[in-house]
Amino acid sequence: MKPENASSKKMMITGWVLTALASLFLLFDGVMKLFKPDLVIQATKELGYPESTIVPIGAIIVVSVILHLIPRFSIIGAILVTGCLGGAIATHMRLQNPLFTHILFPAYLGIFIWGGLYLRNAQFRKLIAQ
Repeated sequence: MKPENASSKKMMITGWVLTALASLFLLFDGVMKLFKPDLVIQATKELGYPESTIVPIGAIIVVSVILHLIPRFSIIGAILVTGCLGGAIATHMRLQNPLFTHILFPAYLGIFIWGGLYLRNAQFRKLIAQ
């Protein structure tokens, strides 16, 4: 096996691991919003959003992550997930929540989403390099 193929395979595996970590967390979050347990309702109200927004936000998150996991739609999915994460960052900044645990956590997920996409998709890397 050529060294570049081994490197490429390692990059792809690392990319899928990063994608899986972020996607599993976001899917869990989105599905919990779809089922609306009391904990989710209470947390959403504490963030200043009405209960009626929980299911639509959950659906947007789930659809965005699923799109990101489909190779053909991964870039548009990453863009949509980034929008959701940006909303989370803005919400926590508005409430002056702690920096590392609340404000930067969505940024870390965004790094995993885009870093995973970069590492697992050679066409995306070529697009960035141009």
